[in-house]
Amino acid sequence: MFDKILIANRGEIALRIQRACREMGIATVAIHSTADENAMHVRLADESVCIGPPSATHSYLNIPAILAACEITGADAVHPGYGFLSENARFAEILEEHNITLIGPKASHIRVMGDKIAAKATAERLGIPVVPGSPGAVTNNIDARKIAAEIGYPVLVKAAAGGGGRGMKVALSENEIDNALSTARAEAKSAFGDDALYIEKYLAKPRHIEFQVLSDGKGGAVHLGERDCSLQRRHQKVFEEALSPALNLAQREKIGTVVSDAMKELGYLGVGTVEFLYENGEFYFIEMNTRLQVEHPITEMITGIDLVQEQIRIAHGASLGYGQSDVVFAGHAIECRINAENPETFTPSPGLIEAYHPPGGLGVRIDSGVYAGYTIPPYYDSLIGKLIVFGKNRNECLMRLRRSLGEFVIEGIETTIPLFSRLVAEPDIVNGNYDIHWLEDFLDS
Repeated sequence: MFDKILIANRGEIALRIQRACREMGIATVAIHSTADENAMHVRLADESVCIGPPSATHSYLNIPAILAACEITGADAVHPGYGFLSENARFAEILEEHNITLIGPKASHIRVMGDKIAAKATAERLGIPVVPGSPGAVTNNIDARKIAAEIGYPVLVKAAAGGGGRGMKVALSENEIDNALSTARAEAKSAFGDDALYIEKYLAKPRHIEFQVLSDGKGGAVHLGERDCSLQRRHQKVFEEALSPALNLAQREKIGTVVSDAMKELGYLGVGTVEFLYENGEFYFIEMNTRLQVEHPITEMITGIDLVQEQIRIAHGASLGYGQSDVVFAGHAIECRINAENPETFTPSPGLIEAYHPPGGLGVRIDSGVYAGYTIPPYYDSLIGKLIVFGKNRNECLMRLRRSLGEFVIEGIETTIPLFSRLVAEPDIVNGNYDIHWLEDFLDS
């Protein structure tokens, strides 16, 4: 097993990885910017190294500094968490060149799945159902209009190298396609340095359902069920549950088998998430994330499988050691992403946490690196923690979630806790009757 793992991340996910390492008897190294010197993951690591100033470009994205930290501490593996360098194929290659193991997939798989056009083509080849769309990048408006007409309006114009809703525009008719193309192209160039676009069918009221996969690169692969991530704001997930209230056992087994078989054929290594839009009983592949997901705890709650420990085992060369029949789904889990934001305007709210009292009790888990007296810096993502609750069934889970939100105290900054308290009282949420547009419609009203 690895002797020492450097965690190339910050906040709650860095602390989550530390906990897994400690339970496996593996020493940890925390890297941090000057803004994070008092962060909990830094305090609890076996060693810590300051790698730069607050700017992520000069710290958490600074590959030479991270390599130097590995050299100084003797770390033999790096866990990238999510975000930052977690899906950077070149980072994976550089680590390999320096005989340091990335706890993640092969660089080739990161690269192909990071390009939406290549990912879609790969998914089709592997037998995964995809959204009807252009076979590749659209280079001019004449071809774009022709492809859009063949697909049928409405269509979605998307940045090939994009994510997080940037470089993504809807054209409801032929009159709107030129403007959608020019706007998406400009956004893509600005955000990603790549203005390549593709076009796909726009689904009016789909759900966002993703399947967690685990594969050892040696022919062993399983799916760990699905997560329903349909409650989103500006294409960012805010509330996730497992299993989805929209699927039945037959649907789950059918599409789950498709994705696990695909991972076997691909020779995929580690954890990954295959994401779909789901509408009228049909699944449509949208992307694959080649990393640990923010919402991974709800899968752990219903399966009892520690995904971070599985990542570490597989990266060290272990076989999966179990098959699909050994994976048992029990109960229901929901995660709320608690952000340091105004719950109505979503304006960021960094600052000093004056009081902090997390909820507890049976079936309640908090993944967070904050504490009373900690100052949330203004330089990074506003996520400050995740409230995860488990129940024997969905109703019990919702009741536990309501109770937990009522107990959660964070003073000194604004948070999104009040928003979730409103959401869990909504009939549509209680009944599981929502799609990817539901939250924005609710907020607009």
